[in-house]
Amino acid sequence: MLTYTIRRLLLSIPTLIFIAFVIFMLLELAPGDPMSQMPLTIPPEVKEKMRLALGLGEPWWVRFPLWLKQFFIVEPQYWIDSAFGTNFADGAQRIISFQSRSPVFDTIAERIPQTLWVVGMSYVVGVAIALPIGIISAYKQYSVFDQAGTFVSMIGFSVPPFFSGVLVIVIFSVNLGWLPSIYDTTHEVVDWDTFKFQMQQMIMPVMVLALQTTAQVSRYMRASMLDNLGQDYVRTARAKGMTESVVVMRHVLRNSMIPVVTVIALGIPSIFGGAIITEQVFKVNGLGQLLIIALQGSDIPMVMTITFLLAVLIVLMNLIADILYGVLDPRIRYD
Repeated sequence: MLTYTIRRLLLSIPTLIFIAFVIFMLLELAPGDPMSQMPLTIPPEVKEKMRLALGLGEPWWVRFPLWLKQFFIVEPQYWIDSAFGTNFADGAQRIISFQSRSPVFDTIAERIPQTLWVVGMSYVVGVAIALPIGIISAYKQYSVFDQAGTFVSMIGFSVPPFFSGVLVIVIFSVNLGWLPSIYDTTHEVVDWDTFKFQMQQMIMPVMVLALQTTAQVSRYMRASMLDNLGQDYVRTARAKGMTESVVVMRHVLRNSMIPVVTVIALGIPSIFGGAIITEQVFKVNGLGQLLIIALQGSDIPMVMTITFLLAVLIVLMNLIADILYGVLDPRIRYD
């Protein structure tokens, strides 16, 4: 397993470099210019000097290797220097945002806790609800519970976040007045009252994102459970006198989790995509809102870094899913 993991990590390096090149060229060919946001009173020659100061005067075959060096070498050196008090970076040029003129990773580090509060909690809640629903729906196929679960899943698949987000705001904030409609990112948890308010303002965005996760994972869990409940080893286990709970929870569930693990692992990066819309609806000052602002301002370093980090997350989740296959099914071995 260790050899397989190391081999996959080494193979992921050229994959990520190719992904970074594709993202860079798409941004390079996309319309828009950071100078387009500048006031019209600025003379063209001044704008040109500003473009050169941002490094936009260099060709792409110079800027792309520079970005790779900054991302994979310079930024980790700054992390090490910050953690251990060393001086590996020695003042090297970091990835700088066109808009704020501050290091991109510093801005991301400020925003990511807000995103993780909402996205992380919603994914945990969604998976925790989806797995029991899928298991019970498969075991009690065509029951009232199964029909209700199918109905909720259809709603989760069909309703986009920008609609469900506005809907819950109208119901719980405008009509009932129970929950705040805007997420206060400046709020700090210091005691029980502040913690309770934090939970209240998280309920609606978590509800919107968890609905999509629950709909997807529960359907995969149900289909995988139904496929395994009809297998010969299940009938053999029952014939040996095993209790129904042991048959379902120990044998059927473990085998059924293999395809579901892929859905759960690959769903982590995709939930960040859904969070972009949800953060806009609830005014969460997270990565999604930061990416939208960077796109509107043609902030190429910021857009490039955030999208590439999502690509790294996808590759990492693929690797974790493959490793979990061997944990769940002893028959799977990586030689």
